[in-house]
Amino acid sequence: MSNKVRVTITDDQQEVRVPTGIRLLVRRACTAVLVQEGFAFPAEVSVRLTDNAAIRALNAQYRQKDSVTDVLSFPLGEFPEGPGTGQFDMNHDTGAKLLGDIVICLPRAREQAQLFGHSLQRELAYLTVHSMLHLLGYDHEPGGLYLVRMREKEEQVLAQLGLPRGHSYTEA
Repeated sequence: MSNKVRVTITDDQQEVRVPTGIRLLVRRACTAVLVQEGFAFPAEVSVRLTDNAAIRALNAQYRQKDSVTDVLSFPLGEFPEGPGTGQFDMNHDTGAKLLGDIVICLPRAREQAQLFGHSLQRELAYLTVHSMLHLLGYDHEPGGLYLVRMREKEEQVLAQLGLPRGHSYTEA
């Protein structure tokens, strides 16, 4: 894919030191999803690394769930014909499609990496890929084939990034 993906990453938490290479990995994960999905336009995505309190507040405000979660996705597109058919606003200065915002709870990601027996890098890549698919209109909430379809896409991208599911990884 020759189209540029601009990923703006902010870190507003103090609890977990962001490991070297994470910003590059997040950018690579965003790009890999767009390539896999055949997204043929320049794009912009915002990724915010935050803490338990901030993500809990966002989860309560936007999902009416007063609990800490690992990642939240705020898609800016509309998907009248399902995933991959998004209609997005454009940054008129750059011509890029505005996909939306990803908020990752870094302390939760660290806990989940330990729980699932894999690296923080793999967990952050997974959460980024998962959220990028949401920004493109995919949803696992209905369960069944929707869940299977999304999980397959996630694992394909993670394998391309060199982070395939290990034998110790289990679903929560």
